[in-house]
Amino acid sequence: MASERFTIRPARPDDAEPLIGMMRALAAFEGYLPRFRVMAGDLRVRAFGPGAQCGILVAQGQDGRLAGYAVWLAQAFTYDLRPTVILKELFVDVTYRNQGIAAGLLESLRREAERIDAGWITWLVLPSNEAAKRLYRRVGGAPDADWEHWRLALPQAR
Repeated sequence: MASERFTIRPARPDDAEPLIGMMRALAAFEGYLPRFRVMAGDLRVRAFGPGAQCGILVAQGQDGRLAGYAVWLAQAFTYDLRPTVILKELFVDVTYRNQGIAAGLLESLRREAERIDAGWITWLVLPSNEAAKRLYRRVGGAPDADWEHWRLALPQAR
C-alpha cells in the first residue's frame, strides 16, 4: 500500500534496528519497558529466519525512515478450519501520527489475512487507550463481547 506520505511493505531483516526502537517506545507507552528483552538479533531470527514466528508490516515515510509497524501471528486454524490472524503490536512513531498510517497498516493486515483465508483478525487494546479504540471502530473493529481476556504468568526460563 502506498500513499503520498508513506509506503507499507513487509519488514526486512535490515529493518530490525529501527523496529526495536519503536518496539521499545511501545513498551514504554504500555508500561512494560523494564521487562522488554527483544534485541535486533532476536528479531531477525524470530521474524525473518527459517520458521519465522510472526509477520511484520512496516510503514516507511517518504523520508526513508520507518514510521510505524504491525506485528502479527497466524493461529493455524480454529473451529471453522480457517486461520485467525492475531495483531500483536501496532505502533506509529509520534512524529508520523495522524497521517493515516495506523489505518493503512490495518488495511494491509486485512489484505494479508484475506490472502491466507483467515476468518478473523483479533487484538487486545489497553482499556485506557481511547484513541486506539476510535481507530479500531473506524476500520470496522468492535470489542469481543463473547470472551474475556485471561492469562497465566509462568516463571522465566533460565
